[in-house]
Parts: sequence; structure tokens; C-alpha cells
Amino acid sequence: MAMNHKTVIATDKAPQALGPYSQAIRSGNYVFMSGQIPLDPASGQVVEGGIVEQTERVIENMKGVLAAAHLDLGNVVKTTVFLKDMGDFQKFN
Repeated sequence: MAMNHKTVIATDKAPQALGPYSQAIRSGNYVFMSGQIPLDPASGQVVEGGIVEQTERVIENMKGVLAAAHLDLGNVVKTTVFLKDMGDFQKFN
């Protein structure tokens, strides 16, 4: 059985990983992105505002990691979202 080569994806357009993991890994034809949080990659701080601003920042972070892998949001197959308050769902959505 052949092993797929794994490539680390890294960019300064998204926050650096806060733990012992990568922003994303390419394995074969797939890219697996680590979880994104609403940190501004320039300041390292959580963006000010509420769920709308935080969601926008997370999407920008995702776009940065995807761009580093020569992909865009149109290539995303699945995401998982964790909301602290389901009352924020409409604003998030």
C-alpha cells in the first residue's frame, strides 16, 4: 500500500497555530484545515465586536489558508461550526 505524501500548508494570512499542529495539511488530493478562531493574524488578538465580526474574521482566516493551498471557498466540501450561543445562529448564518 502506497503512502500519500503530506505537505504542511502555512500562511501569515491566518493566525499561527496555537498548539502543536499545522494550519492545514495536504494529503494527496485533499487539504485538511485546522479549526479557525476569530483572531486577527496581524495583531494576534480576537476581533472586536460580536458574532458577525467574528464570523467574518474566521472566514477571512479560512480564505488565507485556502489561498496558501491554491484553493478557495468553492473547494470546501465540509465545515463544522461550534457556536457558544445558539441564539447567535441567525447572525452567524
